[in-house]
Order: sequence, then structure tokens, then C-alpha cells
Amino acid sequence: MEDPMYSLQDVIRCDLCETPVPPKHCDICHIHLCEACEEKHLSDESKEHYIVPFKLRGITPKCTKHSTEVCTQLCIACKIPVCPLCVVSSEHEQHIKTDILTLFETKRKLMHKDLQNLEKYIYPKYQEAATNIPVQRADVNKRSQKLTTALDKQGEALHTEIDTIIQGMKSEIDDMDAQHKAAIDQQEVAINHTIPEITQIILDLKRLLDTSDVCLVSEYTSRTEEFRSLPAQFQVTLPTFTPQEINREQIHQQIGSLSKLAITFLLDEPRILTDIQTKYTEWSCRLRSVSCLSDSELWTCGDDNILRLYNLQGELLRSIQTKSGQGPRDIAVTRSGDLVYTDLRDRSINLVSGTQIQTLIRLGGWRPYGLCSMSSGDLLVIMTSDDYKQTKVVRYSGSTEKQSIQWDDQGKPLYKSDGFYIYKYLSENRNSDICVADCYARAVVVVSAAGKLRFRYTGPPSIPRESFYPRGITTDSRGNILSSDADKFHRIHIIDKDGHFLRYILNCGLQSTCGLCVDSRDYLFVAEWDTGKVKKLQYYK
Repeated sequence: MEDPMYSLQDVIRCDLCETPVPPKHCDICHIHLCEACEEKHLSDESKEHYIVPFKLRGITPKCTKHSTEVCTQLCIACKIPVCPLCVVSSEHEQHIKTDILTLFETKRKLMHKDLQNLEKYIYPKYQEAATNIPVQRADVNKRSQKLTTALDKQGEALHTEIDTIIQGMKSEIDDMDAQHKAAIDQQEVAINHTIPEITQIILDLKRLLDTSDVCLVSEYTSRTEEFRSLPAQFQVTLPTFTPQEINREQIHQQIGSLSKLAITFLLDEPRILTDIQTKYTEWSCRLRSVSCLSDSELWTCGDDNILRLYNLQGELLRSIQTKSGQGPRDIAVTRSGDLVYTDLRDRSINLVSGTQIQTLIRLGGWRPYGLCSMSSGDLLVIMTSDDYKQTKVVRYSGSTEKQSIQWDDQGKPLYKSDGFYIYKYLSENRNSDICVADCYARAVVVVSAAGKLRFRYTGPPSIPRESFYPRGITTDSRGNILSSDADKFHRIHIIDKDGHFLRYILNCGLQSTCGLCVDSRDYLFVAEWDTGKVKKLQYYK
């Protein structure tokens, strides 16, 4: 709608000097004022004045208790506009008040931002998810038919003596289909239930943005964060059929096995199960990394020169001083249960076995940062050159270098290393991908086992790249990648093996998240930099 102030047919002018397009308005005297006439108007002390920007004229309502006054503030406790006389009255004297114009502008900015997020990001995401529901159902039927066909072929080879077993396995497929479709139905119901709600919020926001009713605007509360993640998300481990060669003496075993359908949901509200207070509590000694020795014991390291082993009850089981007397940079537990750590100062990778420490590798011209133990038993180490200009991931078998990963197909560096601000951690995924949390590049960089770039994750579309600071990184049994975010929101990003954002872990009491690891049951352990705590979280159900 065109502002009448700028209409070509009727240009608004200053009521005192006829200057066109006056920027100010007196909401008590109801006259327009240019900058030059504002002071002249205020000099008339025979009555009250309240000067507001022209675009906010009429926002301040008349006081219902003092007819000659306008309400310039909003009482937070009573949620009503109040005039200067009301402000000092006994009724509101002890209440917190806020300026109406400031509140109005702040709320309008919030509504504009929410409207943009809802229309540009959230609503399209729900629409896309709703469109994908029929495709998921069709895929269920296709996969089910493929399994059934394989079973039929195997059943024909085994003749009538195995018909009963075949029918039983088909029933299992039907049951799993029913479970899968039930999970899809649950997702569809949740999505279809939410879409009208978002639609209504969008309509309400548009109406609010067109209103000048300060009471309605002041009562607005944003719900955008509530809808950022799709409801009822789940991951499916699809059943497979593995045929065996026919052995009539062991017919049942030779038919093959049908894996179970596994449907797991990410919790909407992850839960902290255990809170372990470590000794890394001083500013000079912050908790940096955590690695699972078992489901009940955790190795930790920080800025001092001591490696510490804790149980879930917070009891200190072992303390080991580093070989150099310097602080370790990162730690990892090997498949055999030994501990390895990087020493930044003397450029070494060290193995702790029992009470003995053996230096496996000493680097020349490079400084080691993060490391992880691979499923093959090899070690992955991410390192930066002494001049901080190059970064690479190196794979070692014992002390022998087997692979170096540094450049993409175009000869450009995979990892950023243009400064001293270096936080780089890495993890091997279940599909053998190598995942690096590159804080300086503000990205999670994932390459294949061969070192070929698969993707860079810089955060979901709803947040600017500048606010993503990945530090710790780990992967779970489903191939999902979890990365702690050092931004002010204290959140952990969960993405799938192909780099698609699934959801955040946040709003559950986490602070200054840093190192991460998961145990054999997919419980997540989070090292908190500032508090020195390790927190055990459940994020699946």
C-alpha cells in the first residue's frame, strides 16, 4: 500500500512551514513536523508533546484512565499501554515498562524475519516432505515385491517341503511392511497436521504486519524455532533377503535369512542421562576431547599434560602424564583398547599401552591435531604445516604412511589453513568416508576412503554459514555424522551420510560443546569446554 506521505496527488507537508515530506509527527497535537520545526513545536510548554517518526504516527494510543495523555510505554506485567501518569502511579510503579515504539519496531522486525523463514525455508520443507510420502509408500511396495520374488524363486527350488517356512517369512515381510507404513502414516499425520498450523501463522503474521494495534503486536510470540525440524523423523534399515545354496539336510538354515525391519526415530528432545564432572575446570586447563574405552569408561584430555580415564559415576580410574610433559591435542581409543594421542608441541603421535608410552610417529615440518582409529586398525591424523599454510589428512599403518589426502580433483585444497585459529577433528564413518570438522573453514568436509571429495556441509539453509563453527565430530551406527557447533547456540548438528541436515541437538542444557564420541549403543558423549563436564545423551528412541 502506498504511503500517503509520498503520494504524487497529495504530498504531506509540515503543518508549520509547509516543507514537504516531514519526517516527524506529534502524536498528541496530531500535526506533521519537519526537522527544523520540531524544536519550535516542543518549545510550546503550554501542553504535552510526544514526537514520533512519521511512519509510526498513531501507534501510541490514548490512555483510558487519563484522557489528555497518550501511552508511551507498555507495562510488561499488566500487558497494557500506560501513559506517564500511569507509570508513576502505585498500580504500575514497581512494574517493568518498555518503550512502545521500540517494542513495536522490534516485534515488526521479528515478524518480518519469521515470515521470511516460514515462507522461504520451513513451509517449502514441509511441502516437499508431504509430496515425498507417496514416493516412500511406492518404494515400500517395490522393495517388498523384490523380496517376495526372491523368496518365491528360492521356494520353487526347494519344492513343497519348504512352503510352510516360505509362507512364514512372507508373513514377516507383511508385518514389517505394516510397521514401515505405520511409521510413514505417523509422519504424514504429523506433517499434514503441522502444515495448516504454519499456514495459519503465516496469515496471522501478515495481518499483524498490517495492523497498528500495539496490544496485538506486543502479544506476538515467535514459534519459528518450533517448526524448523520436521516432526516424526525416522530412519529405516530396510530388510534384505540372503539366499543360501539348498542343503536338504538343513533345509531351514539353507533357505536364508530375512533381516528385520528397523525403524528408529530421532528424539525431538534429546535427554542428558549422565553428567560427569572432570578435573578440567580452570581457564588454563579446558576439557578438549573424549573417547570411549567401553560403554562405561571414557578417556579425556584437556589443556594440561594429564590423560584421565573416568567411569560413568565420575570416578577417576587412571591418570597418565604425557611423554613430553606437554598437553595432548586429541585422543582416540584403538580397536585393541589402547589409547593414542597427538602432541602438538613435539609433533608426535603416541601410543599408551598399560603404563608405557611409545612414540609411533614424529613429524617433520607438520603439527598433528585431530586423530581417529579406523575400523581397519589404521590411524587417521589431520595435520597442518608449521607455517599454517597447508592442511592434510594422513593414514598410517603403524608408523608407515599409507595415504595422504590434501587436494580435490581441481587441485584446490580440501581443508582451510590460512591462520593460527586451528580446530580440526576427524572421524571415520561406517561407509569408510573420512569426515573432518574444519572450524576455520566453517564446514564439515567429507571425502571417500579414496580421498575424493563427497560434500561440504556448512549448516542447514536456515542459518548463515558465518554462524557455523564445527569442532568435535563423530559418527554413529546408522552412518549419521554429528558435529558440535562452537557458536553461541551450543548445539550439535546431525546430518546423514550424504550431508543432508536431519536436526539439531539443543535446548537440553549443553554448554560450549567441543569433543564428541558415541558408544556401541549410540549414546552420545559430549565434552564441554567451559564447564569441564562430559555429558551422556540419548538422541534415538
